[in-house]
Amino acid sequence: MNSGGNAYESRRRKVERLYELDGLRLAAALCVVLYHYTFSGPVGGTTSVTYAEISGLTQYGYLGVDLFFLISGFVVLMSAWGKGPRAFAVSRLARLYPAYWLGLAVTALVTVTLGRGMYDISPVQVLANLTMFQSVADVPNVDVVYWTLWAEMRFYFLILVFAWVGMTRGRVMALLWGWLAMTALVQLGVLPGVADLVVQSEFAHYFIAGMALFLAYRFGVTWQTLLIVPLCLANAVYRGVGYAEAVGRRYGVEYDPWVIAAVIAAAFLIMTLVALRALGPLARPWLVTAGALTYPLYLLHAHIGFIVVERSGGTVNRWVLLAVLVAVMCLAAYAVHRWVERPAAPLIRRLAGPRTPPGATGSPRPVPVPPPGAAGTY
Repeated sequence: MNSGGNAYESRRRKVERLYELDGLRLAAALCVVLYHYTFSGPVGGTTSVTYAEISGLTQYGYLGVDLFFLISGFVVLMSAWGKGPRAFAVSRLARLYPAYWLGLAVTALVTVTLGRGMYDISPVQVLANLTMFQSVADVPNVDVVYWTLWAEMRFYFLILVFAWVGMTRGRVMALLWGWLAMTALVQLGVLPGVADLVVQSEFAHYFIAGMALFLAYRFGVTWQTLLIVPLCLANAVYRGVGYAEAVGRRYGVEYDPWVIAAVIAAAFLIMTLVALRALGPLARPWLVTAGALTYPLYLLHAHIGFIVVERSGGTVNRWVLLAVLVAVMCLAAYAVHRWVERPAAPLIRRLAGPRTPPGATGSPRPVPVPPPGAAGTY
């Protein structure tokens, strides 16, 4: 490798920053956005503006969520490595809640003022949603996309437990094998259904594979990586085809199982190349901005977009409407990142982070703060 490549690799190892993941996260988010605007909205009857010319393609856009979970397994373990439980919990709090609270407030406001007849929400529902644990109390989500946050929170709990126990390569790999085994037991009906609250058999293979690939990225490929990742891929395809059949029944369409398998396999292949550092030459620092858009874009786009489409669809060319709506959502996402996430995250870390014990002398050891928009979750 030339000296420029060595310098690049040195910088990369120092900050453990994978710019290529930022681009992947935005690509996944845009797939979900197009899925909602051009397929699930019109086909499901939420909006009356149709996009039949492309809906046969964009109906597969929900698989962007699968890629999200795969990336999350990788980057959340990466962000938690070497941290104690409090530092990890504070980092998740700072990463998730500021944008979520604003997105929830804006969605509720738009729903109440412009979405009458499309969605009904109550003050109790909004208050419960503020916790991000509304599913525990069986309270409906204010926005349909919030269901993925509950899946992420359960994954974070497992990582939090491991941060408390202490992370080593051997312990994490043992966890992954145990988790995969429990996933199989849930699917076979050996474990009771309530166990799936923790196991999350429908998506566990993505988290497991992402974590295994991070271990390969940090420590190198081992025989366990070569075995567990293909096993996760096989289960992901199996569950993905079954899930696609359920989605197809809901919307009255057919999904090609070969397309489902190909998309899932492509996601695993791309993440494997990331773990092997093969995509480093494609990484660019400006992709940080792309990654920064992902989470707020995901939070803002669905119900607000549906309401805007339905209220203006009859007066604006549908293709212009689609392009402008996606662009405005991206700009709104950047505004949330720039003026909410970036100032709020350091403040939360200062308020909730470790403090100097009473009577201690000297300044507390500084906690490294990741760069703005760092890939951590969506």
